[in-house]
Amino acid sequence: MTDPIADLLIRIKNAQAVFHETVSVPFSTMKFKIAKILEREGFVELVEIRRKRSKAKKIIKIILKYTEKGLGQEKIPAISGVERISKPGRRIYAGPKEIKKYGKGRGGIIIVSTPKGIMTDREARKQNTGGEVICQVW
Repeated sequence: MTDPIADLLIRIKNAQAVFHETVSVPFSTMKFKIAKILEREGFVELVEIRRKRSKAKKIIKIILKYTEKGLGQEKIPAISGVERISKPGRRIYAGPKEIKKYGKGRGGIIIVSTPKGIMTDREARKQNTGGEVICQVW
């Protein structure tokens, strides 16, 4: 059994590790919503849906984001780490006050799937709703 969300996160992380400009992943609504949150929060430049050449299958194209450091213009990936928290074999649910404890003090964002949709930990606490704690990105 594969985990498509872990696959999305690891593809992004691995592509940034070797300084690729873009990464493509097979389309699903959940992965697209997670990628759009990463775009909104400034972890990636752009997220868009594309169709493979002549086939009808959709893909998500993600343009990666890097910051430049120092005079040598060294590129640093915007995402320094990812962690899948709730997994297919072990689902993790939390109320609005419990969500932050899964962050482990790394900063960044926690993505949560709530009855009101997929959102960041900050948005979930603001709307006073809990749900499945999907992952953390920092």
